[in-house]
Amino acid sequence: MLTNIRKAPAEEAGDQDRLMALLAYIIGIIVPLIILLTDMKNRPFQKYHAVQALIADVALILLVFVLGLIPIIGCITPLLSLAALVLFIYWGIQAYQGNYFEIPMVTAFARQQGWLPQ
Repeated sequence: MLTNIRKAPAEEAGDQDRLMALLAYIIGIIVPLIILLTDMKNRPFQKYHAVQALIADVALILLVFVLGLIPIIGCITPLLSLAALVLFIYWGIQAYQGNYFEIPMVTAFARQQGWLPQ
């Protein structure tokens, strides 16, 4: 589910940083955009999780939309959405605990685009 989990340095992941990282996963597209469009993007911990959360949210929305167009498979999209909600809550908890982690494909894509450090 997650790979390469590592603890952030204490000075990098303060209480506000960890809270904003949690909210980036829980509240979807809105909080990551707020982080990335304000001065909060200068906080490495917040930016890292905002980028991951935003990419994961957009990927989920696209996946649910595309699967919803397929008649037989479209009926499982509510289950997929529920599973994604549980996964986003888990990621949010990991972020709130001050952890950096890699989400398969999402983190690699973000690094490839230069949005996250190598």
